[in-house]
Order: sequence, then C-alpha cells, then structure tokens
Amino acid sequence: MKHFFSFLVVLSATSLYAQNLKDFSVPKGYTKITETKGDLDKDGKDEMVLVFDTNIKASDTQNLEGTADNKRVFYILKNENGSLKIWKENSTLLFSSGTGFYPSDNSLEVNIKNGSLHIAQSFFTNSRHTQKYKHTFRFQNGDFYLIGSHDHFEDTCDFNFTNEINFSTGKVIIDKTFSSCDDYAKIPPNYHKEFTYKLQTLIKMNDFKIGEHKFKIPGLKEDFVF
Repeated sequence: MKHFFSFLVVLSATSLYAQNLKDFSVPKGYTKITETKGDLDKDGKDEMVLVFDTNIKASDTQNLEGTADNKRVFYILKNENGSLKIWKENSTLLFSSGTGFYPSDNSLEVNIKNGSLHIAQSFFTNSRHTQKYKHTFRFQNGDFYLIGSHDHFEDTCDFNFTNEINFSTGKVIIDKTFSSCDDYAKIPPNYHKEFTYKLQTLIKMNDFKIGEHKFKIPGLKEDFVF
C-alpha cells in the first residue's frame, strides 16, 4: 500500500508538471533546420528536439555569399497526450545562420545518444581554417548540464589543434599537431597533454555560451577555453 501511495504521488507530480508546460507551435517566420528524438530524462518516453532559423537578425554584417545572418534557436519538447509542450528553449548555444566564411558550408548536427543531448557545429573562419565544436548535455538534478566539450581548430596545411574535456570524469586532452605544405618550412614539435580538472559546479545548458569559460593549463602560459 505504501509503494502504491508513493507511485500516486510521483504520478500526480509528473502530471502537474506537464500541465504547467506551454504548448508548442512553430513561431511565424521560423524555418526548421533539423530535428531528433530520444529519451532525455529516463521516463521511457522520447523527447523531441527541433532546431530553427529564426527571422531575428543576429547582425547586419554582409558575408561573402550575401545571405542573411539570423539567430538560431532549439526547443526540447515533451509529448503529453499527443500535444507537444515546451520543456526547454535555448537561443544562446547555436551560432547564427551567417556565421563563418562560407555559411552555406556550415554544419549543424543534433542527436540524442545514451540519454544525452549532443550538438556539433562547424564552420570556416577563413579560406583555410575550420572550427568544429561538439558539446554534450545531460539532464540531471532537474536541469540540463554541460558534461562534455570538444573544440577542434585546423588549418589546411599548418596545424590541427584539439581541446577536449569530460566534465563528468574531469579528463582533459590537449593535442597540437603541426605540419606544412612548404617542404622547406621549419615545423614546430607536436604537443600532447592529458590531465584532470574538476569544475566545482557543472554549468547549466542555458547558462553556457561557447568561449566564455576558461581555466589555466598546468605547465603552460595558456588557458583552456570552452
């Protein structure tokens, strides 16, 4: 009887929470880019993630392709009795549609794997440099938290730099590989370092902005930026 009563309490709390979520409808002028489904809170039901180009300008900067630069947003939606409800909304994590040297070549991938939300973005910073980011978020303690960051910056000839951290284990990997298209160029030595760094408090997804967080790298006069 005690277990049955506990079940009813949980069920009532879940129903009340669902009733407080707002209904979702595609905002006027928004264009869907991609979507994915998966169970993010281990309740046995799939959530839906929808990503949109908005009609809100990110900047007036004119890129080489002459396309508009609009903000992007994604929604994490719950399906309650056939009705989509807004569970989470984020407009700070995704780069705008006009980011980079050739925006039409930009890549954005969103998927759910092992109960976590994975977001990968890449773009050209100029004609030779490519920037790639991968971020992983997990729902725990009532919210989504950043648990992984992968930053890869490469040149077509000269270098490949990777900074990676798993915030769950604290494992940090820094890798710098150098090369050259010039047969006579002096090539710097490659560099690889692994160490442990623990954040005192994990960062909530909606508090995270790429490039606004950092910590000192032991033995180097550099910061690990994420």
